[in-house]
Formats: sequence, C-alpha cells, structure tokens
Amino acid sequence: MRAVVCRELRGPDALELADLPVPEPGACGVRIRVAAAGVNFADGLMIAGRYQEKPTLPFTPGLELAGRIEAVGAGVRGLAVGQRVLAVVGHGAFAEQAVALAEDVVALPDDIDEITAASFAVAYGTAHGALRWRADLHAGEVLLVHGAGSGVGLTAVECGKAIGAVVIATARGADKLAIAREHGAEHALNSEDPSLRDRIRELTDGRGVDVAYDPVGGAMFDLSLRSIAWEGRILVVGFASGIVPQIPANHLLVKNASVVGFYWGSYRRHDPERLSNGFEELFAWHRQGKIRPHVSQTLPLERAADAIRLLGERRVLGKLVVTMP
Repeated sequence: MRAVVCRELRGPDALELADLPVPEPGACGVRIRVAAAGVNFADGLMIAGRYQEKPTLPFTPGLELAGRIEAVGAGVRGLAVGQRVLAVVGHGAFAEQAVALAEDVVALPDDIDEITAASFAVAYGTAHGALRWRADLHAGEVLLVHGAGSGVGLTAVECGKAIGAVVIATARGADKLAIAREHGAEHALNSEDPSLRDRIRELTDGRGVDVAYDPVGGAMFDLSLRSIAWEGRILVVGFASGIVPQIPANHLLVKNASVVGFYWGSYRRHDPERLSNGFEELFAWHRQGKIRPHVSQTLPLERAADAIRLLGERRVLGKLVVTMP
C-alpha cells in the first residue's frame, strides 16, 4: 500500500510517499480501506517534533480518517467488514489502509459521505467537547470564538450556535469573517482591529463574554482574559499563533474566572464512552441542519505535505482533506 512517511522531524519537506506492508488489525482492531483523511494543525506539529504525542520514527502522520472496514480482529464486536466508518488514530491516517482500535471507530450515518466524515472527528469533537464538557456552555450565554475561519474554530461557531449561545467570532481576513457569519456567528470581528476589545465590550453592554474558545493563544488569549465576564470560562484549545500564554492569576481572582485546558484526544484513553456519546449528539445536529461541515479543499495523497503546509500557513478556510485514489 502507499503511505506518507515521516523519517525526520523537520516538517513537511521531510515527508515522502512510500510503499509499506498492509497492516494487520490485531485482536482488538480493524483495518480500514481509507477513502479520505482530515488534515489538522497537530499534524504539522507532530512531524516537527512539537506535539505532545511523539510517535517513534519512522511513522505515517494523520489523525482522522473515513472509509470502509476490510478486516476485523477476533475480539471485535459490533463492527463488520464493508461497514462505512470514521476513525481516530494516534497517527497513520495518510495511507491507503490504516488500523484503528475498535473503540476509536464510529459507524457513519448514511447522510455523511467519506470526505465530510474525514473532516468531522477532530474539529467537531474538539469544539463539542470543550463547550459541552469543560465550559458547560448554556443557551443565552455569550461565546467568543477565536480563529473562527479555521476548522476547529468554525466548528466551535456552529456548536455554540446549536447549544443556543450568542456567538462573537474573530478571524483575520474578510473571507474568514464571512464564512463565520454564514455558519452562525451573530458578530464577526477582525482579530487585527486595535479596537477589538472595545468592540466586544460594546456588543456585551460592558459585561464581557461568558466563554472564550481559544485555539490561537498569544494576543488572542490576552484579549480573552480582558474580555471575560464575571465567572467566565476561557478554553485553552491550542496555540496556532506559536505563543503559549503565561496566565496572570490575579485576573482570574478578580473576576472569579476559570482557564480550562482541553485536549480532545486524551479522552480516547480516559473516557472513550464520552466520545461516542458526543458523536451521537453531533450526528443528530447534522441531521437537523444545525452543523454544516465545510471542506474547502481536497488534495490527493501524494500532496499530503502540501496540505499540511497550507494549513500551517493559515491558507485554509474550514477543513482540508487528503483523498485516496
């Protein structure tokens, strides 16, 4: 089978396309014929050695995929050969065939195609879990979403709207602001506007936002800290800016505010049942038209390095997906 291989931790330039043996699923796994694989910011970090999980070299990157099961381990129940599924893997999705643990595999509803499904798990899982489980977002609260034109930001706009929050989105560029509005943001603000904090204060009548969802870090985290309401919650989801914030605890004390970390992938180890339940609500929202996955571009497997590079340069609206022949 063909697969993208990382042999050195020096970014997209070190990736190569290689022929590898077809993997065996093992007793608790399934082998999937991959139709499409989602591209995530974490892929770029992983192949540069800057992600929290570091696979042993050489490895095939890619965190999420969709396709059909073609082999099932002896200990697997509830999954069958030929079944359409999405799966989350620690790495290995950028290949024609991939192995996943049965508990990381979710059967696909008929109304979701493989390209959409490949873009679904990480971005929607992160947004849904962060807002539902960690921030306890309620209908009527004000949600501030940074990086709203990205995959993980745009999904937070939609999930916040589905919960019933009033969504303020920030992004850089008119195209990203427009797509945030299309997907449910009541207000879309330029993240480079020097009066951004004042605009947020005006929109909230000086009260501030109840929840801030931050996959960016850096200046956007500082803005969240100064824009959070009393008893507000700031969700630390990632650091796309490359700057990890240092938190002045006195701000939290004065406002009774919370800063909450969220790493969706850790639930695969600690609480996989919660992930399954999360997908049930997300699939229901999809059927109801409350969420509309936006895949702006697909690239073939041999251009996986280009896909990771484009995402790292913030040149992608919504999600980018690598497809197989």
